[in-house]
Amino acid sequence: MTRAWISIGSNIEPEENVRSALTLLEARYGPLVVSPVYRTPAEGFEGDDFLNLVVGIDTNEPPDMVRRALRQMEDARGRVRGSEKFSARTLDLDLLTWGDRVDAGLGLPRGEILEYAFVLRPLAEVAPEERHPLTGKTYAELWEDFPRKTKMIQVVV
Repeated sequence: MTRAWISIGSNIEPEENVRSALTLLEARYGPLVVSPVYRTPAEGFEGDDFLNLVVGIDTNEPPDMVRRALRQMEDARGRVRGSEKFSARTLDLDLLTWGDRVDAGLGLPRGEILEYAFVLRPLAEVAPEERHPLTGKTYAELWEDFPRKTKMIQVVV
């Protein structure tokens, strides 16, 4: 079994879509490790606030199969894919890590861990002692040193 971390984000009917994502992930992968949920401003565009969190799954599936499953879950929630990287989303599910695997072709670990507070903070809360596969620092250390802490409001969904 491999522990994989997945980020969840939504700013279109976010409460409903986050709950649905958790239900879909648990149905496929069993019990989840779930971070607190945060309300954060949209990044890179003007839009409604996002709800963001991180979940951990344990799986024997290969990473490409998990990524396909995540895409199917996004599609099931009405995700519209366009040419713009930053836009409103019903559901955004990103595979952040795959154990300690480093694989540029798969984008592991995902760069957003070190770029965005809405990814790093929840990850640091549920996996504080786990180490980032490239930096070797724990997620708690990375969060402590993170230079771009933004206002994040913890919410219950």
